[in-house]
Amino acid sequence: MNALNKITAATLFACATAISLPAQAARTDLTLGMVLEPPHLDATAGAPAAIREVTYANIYQGLTRLDIDGKMQPALAESWTISDDGLIYTFKLHAGVKFHDGTDFDANDVKFTLDRNRSAESTNSQKQLFAHIAEVEVVDPTTVKVTLNQPVGNFLNDMARGEAVIVAPESAETNKEKPIGTGPFKFDHWAKGSEITLVKNPDYWGTPARLDKAVFRIIPDAAAAVPAMLSGDVQAFANMPAGDALPQIQSDPRFEVVIGATEGETILAINNGKEPFNKLEVRQAISHALNRQDIIDGASSGLGLPIGSHFSPADPGYVDLTGVYPYDPAKARELLKAAGYPDGFKATLKLPPPGYARQGGEIIAAELRDIGIDVEIIPVEWADWVGNVFKGKDYDMTIISHVEPNDIGIYARDDYYFDYHNPKFNEVIAALDKETDQAKRLELLGQAQKILADDAVNGFLFELPKVGVWDAKLKGMWTNWPIFANDLSEVHWED
Repeated sequence: MNALNKITAATLFACATAISLPAQAARTDLTLGMVLEPPHLDATAGAPAAIREVTYANIYQGLTRLDIDGKMQPALAESWTISDDGLIYTFKLHAGVKFHDGTDFDANDVKFTLDRNRSAESTNSQKQLFAHIAEVEVVDPTTVKVTLNQPVGNFLNDMARGEAVIVAPESAETNKEKPIGTGPFKFDHWAKGSEITLVKNPDYWGTPARLDKAVFRIIPDAAAAVPAMLSGDVQAFANMPAGDALPQIQSDPRFEVVIGATEGETILAINNGKEPFNKLEVRQAISHALNRQDIIDGASSGLGLPIGSHFSPADPGYVDLTGVYPYDPAKARELLKAAGYPDGFKATLKLPPPGYARQGGEIIAAELRDIGIDVEIIPVEWADWVGNVFKGKDYDMTIISHVEPNDIGIYARDDYYFDYHNPKFNEVIAALDKETDQAKRLELLGQAQKILADDAVNGFLFELPKVGVWDAKLKGMWTNWPIFANDLSEVHWED
């Protein structure tokens, strides 16, 4: 065979091989890293955001939902009408929807869920979202009428929250361990301490998911997260604890790194009902002792936005109040002296696992020691923080990021763990709840933020950034977090 024939034969063989081998299909599985393991998977019965990180829009759905831009969209309700007085919402539901166990979804499930959430026995962590519902009526299987006892300016957005998802009476009591919803993914299994696996719902009523399987792997810190990402064991982190390794990951062309915004107000929470923190001068001293930029640099890789009250800078109602208590250690010492503590006092700082808390806590403890507050750092696991700090109010100070959208109203709750009580603030929130005019709502939100800042209720630190890191071939991940959720309904791989 001469040289030309050899080339021709080789070319023909290569072409035949290319024709005979099918193109490699895009992968349909995803392993997503997350820092905190949820205590359970019932989105209607627990405060930790980790529950909704797994379940929101994947397993459970509400009447409405929030999209990637934070805009409210239809979900199980395909449409609705609102009475002229703003008191009656009539929802038209999608027909033919089934729960994952095969039972039918209809208006009775909506009534069951809303009545359950607003009942005296409700364990819903956002029970106040349903407080103004006076009656829920089933008109027919695909129509439900909700009557309020006053106008609620944010009602449709409230129904898009993770705590407002619709559950069935047949499965509601077992959702903590075996969640049943109507979403594009079904719960498969949970290896406690390790991972939670979801699989595609083959009978989904809407546009089918493009992933066949999604694994949420629990990886609490950068020491484990970085090698998991670099090795490919994990293909994505919606919010990665990258630490000092972030520049290395950003320079690696295998990954896409997107720094987005969240609704996470990161605070030095203070027990306002406990001496000496019940004294305004003490809380003011603590606020003046905090160097926000140093805390952001050390606890958030320099990426957080400073805040001076409990509100997100990404929200149109945000007011910049960082200047109310600027970093001023000398002023802080004067305030402690005026409060009756010229030599300071001892206090504890309980720190849950997230890096922003553990790393930020070290910085804050040093800053408070500088003004005379002898701080003992107590690391606690997540379950202990929820049980003893959040529920039991057994703490002096702690660091946490409150991630629910538009949650400034938590300061009006009598039994909330801050133990803060201000009738004037409560009046503002009550007016806000029923105000439907957007300009007036923004004015009230500004008033509420100013009261919290003046009262130095907590040490307001920074808005938690979203450090999204994922394989460059992965598409559809949320770049911002208008709600702490990993909506995988449109996530897919591209070659």
